[in-house]
Amino acid sequence: MHSLSLKVFTDLNAGTRRNCFPGRVGPGLATDLEIGKRRKARCGFAVARECRIVACAVERNGNGGNGGGGGESPSLNPNPTHNQSSFLSRSQTYAMLKQQMEVAAKSEDYKEAARIRDSLKMFEEEEPVLRLRRLIKEAVADERFEDAARYRDELKEIAPHSLLKVSSDATTLGIRVQVRSVYIEGRSMPSRGQYFFAYRIRITNNSDRPVQLLRRHWIITDGNGKTENVWGIGVIGEQPVILPRTGFEYSSACPLSTPTGRMEGDFEMKHIDRVGSPSFNVAIAPFSLSTLGDDADTF
Repeated sequence: MHSLSLKVFTDLNAGTRRNCFPGRVGPGLATDLEIGKRRKARCGFAVARECRIVACAVERNGNGGNGGGGGESPSLNPNPTHNQSSFLSRSQTYAMLKQQMEVAAKSEDYKEAARIRDSLKMFEEEEPVLRLRRLIKEAVADERFEDAARYRDELKEIAPHSLLKVSSDATTLGIRVQVRSVYIEGRSMPSRGQYFFAYRIRITNNSDRPVQLLRRHWIITDGNGKTENVWGIGVIGEQPVILPRTGFEYSSACPLSTPTGRMEGDFEMKHIDRVGSPSFNVAIAPFSLSTLGDDADTF
């Protein structure tokens, strides 16, 4: 797993920021690399053209998988391994459909783009994870909380990763860490099992003492449950000092071999206003990497 990064310093009072310089991806474990962009990542990578979706089908259970039948939830599959494998396969199909629609539109093959668009809409209506998310949202809005709980339990059964949001927010000793991930279609190649996720991190010092970020630790888990621990000095090759009421922001990326996964970790920091202050860990709460995304707002 590799990682591309960009960084920004943010003064919450003055709004200052500092840009970064290009880097390149090397082999090995996930590594923070600068990519020379400011504030918000903008990815303009070439779109893969190797594959073409002719048709797609969504697995349906015995009752047809229709979520509109009086609020009834479909039956659970007792085989969690089969459920997870099916979810990964469906997620790959979804990613390939979205990518191929973009390819067709860019090549001005609008008839093909329209055909894929219709297939994509059908997929979104019938895909179990997306359908269950929609049913949960509707049940909560109608205060049918028992139904919402049932849909949530089934979602947990067929796709545990899907319950985790693509964003997270945690505060430790006044240091707030917010993260949000997004799937980058233009840099991904689903037909080759390559999925590219970007994520943005904002660290805000809401305490009264200046801190310095010393080290980072990431726990990266793919859709098959394979976990990788990554440690490094600072972030983006620096050990930034974050004064009270200011923040530090950067964007990075993580390629996976599966269409879903998760990340979590911590930053080791120390107060720098007193000599000999011990270091402490600041939590990075878990967040998902998913081609399906969710309804989470940006921070």
